[in-house]
Amino acid sequence: MPEAMDAPEIMGNVPGAYALGVFRERHPILVRQVREALPYTPDRLRALDALLDEVVRDVMEPLDDPDGPDGTAHDHAAWAAWGRGKIGRRWVDVPFLWAESYFYRKLLEATGYFGDGPWRGVDPFGPAKQAELHSTAVDDELAALDHAATLPEHERAAGVLLGSLWGNRADLSHAITATGGPGPVGELVVDDGALLWSLLRDRAPGKVCVLADNAGRELLPDLVLIDHLLDRGLAAEVVLHVKPQPYFVSDATPADVAASLRRLAGAPGQAGKTGERLWRAMGAGRLALRAHPFSCAPLPYSDMPDDLREEFASAALTITKGDLNYRRLVGDRFWPSATPFAAVTSYFPGPVVALRTLKSDVLVGVDEAVSAALDASGRSWRTSGTHATIQGRP
Repeated sequence: MPEAMDAPEIMGNVPGAYALGVFRERHPILVRQVREALPYTPDRLRALDALLDEVVRDVMEPLDDPDGPDGTAHDHAAWAAWGRGKIGRRWVDVPFLWAESYFYRKLLEATGYFGDGPWRGVDPFGPAKQAELHSTAVDDELAALDHAATLPEHERAAGVLLGSLWGNRADLSHAITATGGPGPVGELVVDDGALLWSLLRDRAPGKVCVLADNAGRELLPDLVLIDHLLDRGLAAEVVLHVKPQPYFVSDATPADVAASLRRLAGAPGQAGKTGERLWRAMGAGRLALRAHPFSCAPLPYSDMPDDLREEFASAALTITKGDLNYRRLVGDRFWPSATPFAAVTSYFPGPVVALRTLKSDVLVGVDEAVSAALDASGRSWRTSGTHATIQGRP
């Protein structure tokens, strides 16, 4: 993005800031929850306790321990380059996006996810993901698809888009320190939904890239939206980008996509029919999965590698889901809220629409009068998940 538009990066060392709460409250709680989620062996428990101590002491230690049970981390060189000038400092004194990503990478190291032992490849967030995916709340949401199928076409299209948008509230990471349940659907602060549909309806069907966020209750409505695009001929192909490894508690991986497709296909009514269509689309290559390593890099999309740039450039539309993808798309900075979305995403190599419920401080494309009025309300509307935006750039 243009240097002239740079704004200060979001840090965690501002008293009362959302980012500070993540480091002081959410991360210690999360380490403890992961410690209890699976029957870890003594070496893994010691590693998790060491990470908890590191978080509480607020000093970032190097990723790998050459003398430890796992040896040198396989991606040590990449993290050493990304972390130059950061490792050894306080967690809160480096950019929030980078530090959060580093925390989750260290959490995987502590659980032995990349090691040669029995915990290799075991998702530490798996129990929570599975409990959510098979909850009665999901049963009710899938049953609602039967009613949606009776709606006029324009209402059904609006419904699947809003379902994908507000599904982003189902975020296990955010729920760790949230008070109360998600509550009813909140307020849509910016609505470029018409732009999204025009980019798909006003031209021949092409490739649509969807950058997924969370698994479970968010991924299911994302898959319903993807089915709508394929079934209505609005997309010739959908490429669903997920994380190659567990990340940010509930972020979707290929295994989570498989579990969600099984959940849909095994459901009665319209949900089951949706699952069956998507299953066939996967087998026919009309629905493809990507798990690019950059999806777990602590970097904005403006730093994306050439192969990803080529992928998005060839797409008729890229849809990004969720707060983390939004932060990476526009830059995790204290932008003035009226900063144009099109300006900060001008680097992106194709049309892009971001579906996001607000769960962190970064925000662009909102009129100053609107943001000032919401600020004056006294509500934590920028971080609570009660407000959302659909923002796009052709």
